[in-house]
Amino acid sequence: MSTTTPRIYKGLNLTIFSLVMVFLYIPILILIIFSFNDSRIITGWQGFTTKYYVQLFNNPTIATAFRNTMLIAGLSTLISTSLGVMAALALENTKFKARKGFLALIYTPLVIPDILMGVSLALLFNFTRVNTGMVTVLIAHVTFCISYTVIVIQSRLEGFDYSLVEAAQDLGAKPHYIFWKIKFPLMLPGIIAAALLAFTLSIDDFIITFFTSGRGFDTLPIYVEGTIRRGTITTINALSTLMIAFTLFLVVVTKRIRKIIISAL
Repeated sequence: MSTTTPRIYKGLNLTIFSLVMVFLYIPILILIIFSFNDSRIITGWQGFTTKYYVQLFNNPTIATAFRNTMLIAGLSTLISTSLGVMAALALENTKFKARKGFLALIYTPLVIPDILMGVSLALLFNFTRVNTGMVTVLIAHVTFCISYTVIVIQSRLEGFDYSLVEAAQDLGAKPHYIFWKIKFPLMLPGIIAAALLAFTLSIDDFIITFFTSGRGFDTLPIYVEGTIRRGTITTINALSTLMIAFTLFLVVVTKRIRKIIISAL
């Protein structure tokens, strides 16, 4: 094989990779640019303006939807991550007879379509005569987030060094001391990753929230869908740009925290 063949393959791979990146990020770039466009209808560039960002911050409906989204995301992340830690620790015992059954239940929400899960939860709340609103949305978000948190934390436990636990047991350390001083710090990067994933999934969810929110309780995805349906997209571009900036900020902060934790360990 000539030396030019590997170069051809590298060039082809680089070209394909570049095209994929362009396909993924050009729409986001266009969205950010047109969030500053002085036009109510996106047909062309009419001039630079920041008035839609001002309208965004002065809109009480968006503020309420944002507050609802952050509240649901924060609570569902806290609950699903806590339950995920306990479930992962329980499934760590390979002698647990019902382990395979519980694993099947945990993996099931990952393969069920969102629309099917949303409809089934809506039917459940309707059958039990539970008024839809914040509580039902929170239950729904915890239901699908817990599967992701368990899987992420469980993958962290698979590479766990149990020689440290055995050494602590030989030295007479009590179980609660072993957990909080040895096991929990080593699990912490996985717990943070699981919490970040649950938080992102909760903020982004539309379908399940749509079926379980009812009237009078809107999250940002629900508000965005309704606004686009009415044809008002200018403030949505500004809102989407701010959400992208917030997501990037969250990723940077999370990486910094993980580096600090890993260096401390």
